[in-house]
Amino acid sequence: MTPFAGIRVLVVEDEGAIALLIEEMLEDLGCEVVASVARLTAAQDRASTAHIDLAVLDVNLAGERVFPVAQILRDRGIAFLFSTGYGASGVPAEFAGYPVLHKPFSESELQHKIGLALKGSTTICSGLGS
Repeated sequence: MTPFAGIRVLVVEDEGAIALLIEEMLEDLGCEVVASVARLTAAQDRASTAHIDLAVLDVNLAGERVFPVAQILRDRGIAFLFSTGYGASGVPAEFAGYPVLHKPFSESELQHKIGLALKGSTTICSGLGS
């Protein structure tokens, strides 16, 4: 059995080759890629409506920042992580606690960050009711 069998994922990445690579890695880990989008508007729509467990968010989408998508996911209690070539310094303070994958990354790094994101989502959601 793969580490994240059945986890439904939204991929938000504007570089086609990178999106395909991420999708392949996710599938190798047992995840189901529900959707892969490249633009902010489409990402916001999917983040608002898709039945997902996790999202992988590229910070820079064709010059637009992905943070409105992160806000939607946070409001819905859905786990997410950032993917960026800028490192953690490219993520605003309000999202500082979320995992950041530094491009380029390996499948094992992705696996580790997914684990952190899913664990963090559980912690965040359980803290909301207290």
